[in-house]
Amino acid sequence: MGIIISLFSISIFIVFLFRFRPHAGDFSTHSSPPTYPLIGCLLSFYINRNRLLDWYTQLLSESATGTIVVHRLGCRRTVVTVNPVNVEYILTTHFLNFPKGKPFTEILGDFLGCGIFNVDGDQWQTQRKLASHEFSAKSLREFVVKTLKSEVETRLLPALEASAHDAAVVDLQELLRGFAFRVICKIVLEDEEETIFALEKSFGIASEVSARRAMEPVYVIWKMKRWFGVGSERWLKTAVAEVHRNVMNIIDKRRRKKKMEDIHDSEDLLSRLISIGHDDQMIRDMAISFIMAGRDTTSAAMTWLFWLLSHHPNIENQLVEEIDLESEKKLNYQSLKELKFLKACLCETMRMYPPVPWDSKHAIADDYLPDGTLVRSGDRVTYFPYGMGRMEGLWGKDQFEFKPSRWLLEQDGRGNQRRGVKLVSPYKFPIFQAGPRVCLGKEMAFLQMKYAVASILSQFRIKPIAGDRPVFMPRLTAHMAGGFKVLIQRREKEGRERGNSTQTNKVPNLNNQKS
Repeated sequence: MGIIISLFSISIFIVFLFRFRPHAGDFSTHSSPPTYPLIGCLLSFYINRNRLLDWYTQLLSESATGTIVVHRLGCRRTVVTVNPVNVEYILTTHFLNFPKGKPFTEILGDFLGCGIFNVDGDQWQTQRKLASHEFSAKSLREFVVKTLKSEVETRLLPALEASAHDAAVVDLQELLRGFAFRVICKIVLEDEEETIFALEKSFGIASEVSARRAMEPVYVIWKMKRWFGVGSERWLKTAVAEVHRNVMNIIDKRRRKKKMEDIHDSEDLLSRLISIGHDDQMIRDMAISFIMAGRDTTSAAMTWLFWLLSHHPNIENQLVEEIDLESEKKLNYQSLKELKFLKACLCETMRMYPPVPWDSKHAIADDYLPDGTLVRSGDRVTYFPYGMGRMEGLWGKDQFEFKPSRWLLEQDGRGNQRRGVKLVSPYKFPIFQAGPRVCLGKEMAFLQMKYAVASILSQFRIKPIAGDRPVFMPRLTAHMAGGFKVLIQRREKEGRERGNSTQTNKVPNLNNQKS
């Protein structure tokens, strides 16, 4: 009898779920996922857990306003938008009502502490003012170029040369990730290779586990694992302790150096922060935040660029031609600025494969977005660069094509000179955020990517060994699942083809990309 009653109860519950949905209310014009009482859209979320980016993109493309509202079990409402007017409202117009918020800072709090990317209010303003001053210094820019030159010439190019000589398969994503990590560590810490090597593994684990927290269908799961100290949360605790220990050792060493000699003229960011006089914990958290921001973002963009170029030899030839014209000069800040087509290629790559595919804020008070969407106090509000790059309304019917020319101003009357790169609204292309939180390292990121890509393409060809389209994996920073396995070939200067390939600019099935 008990079994019969239980089966009847379950049947009634299932009918209840599939017969009733919440009132359309404030999101009747949105293409929100199927939502049921109690569990919200948990079923749809679970079914699409391995393709969340494209699921959201599909829903948003069907929405009249470019906005959807997501209800998940155990979570506050999430408003997701690809509407540039909404993005401007969130990031600039009503900036104070949309801080990162406790739900976000809690996810990264163990790793980033009170670093600039994980705080709001007065803490953020203090660190932002300090960082803005340091990032604008000409001496730091020169130090960045010097660091890039050293890493490219002593590590990156020799590694590629060895792979080309041995005809060995190399994971270009890992090679570029290691390169980017060493560069940002030297810019921030200027410390010895041994310490950087020790930090790399711990950073990887801490970033990975922190990202998994955000992807959990029900947040209470990771909180319970942290409470009991088991599974991935135990790995995170160990990795964070290792990162903190290494960075604090560097800070202590630098302070002892300060007592013995003047470090006010030191070029790395850590020495600059110590000289200003902030406490060790704040300096540690800021340093970790800067390293995390520079660790995977540039390497991810470069990895996808090389994959796209391998499918578009005509564009690669144009790019190599531009690089050849500048290679007669020494690669420096000024010559890198002249690589306009390379910047266009990088922007187009990040439009299609943004290093940070989505970013969230949390509303302090009830509000309405410009498209009429109600935002309630405590709601998560997410702008979605991955989906924005795939909206026909923003980029036209060729939104799935790799087309760097969309970023370039028209040619002059002779048809052979580019005027420059178009200024595109940061609310349409929010890869570096916008408004008060716009990325301070934007110029540094382009410097690094231009230097590395130009150095590689001037000497080598990149040949993928697999024909399948790679999978775009969203984490704290998105990456190519399984790496990017390639063969490296020396590029002969003589007899290069100059843009005579007839291969199409379309990336196959981009609109069905798994994520």
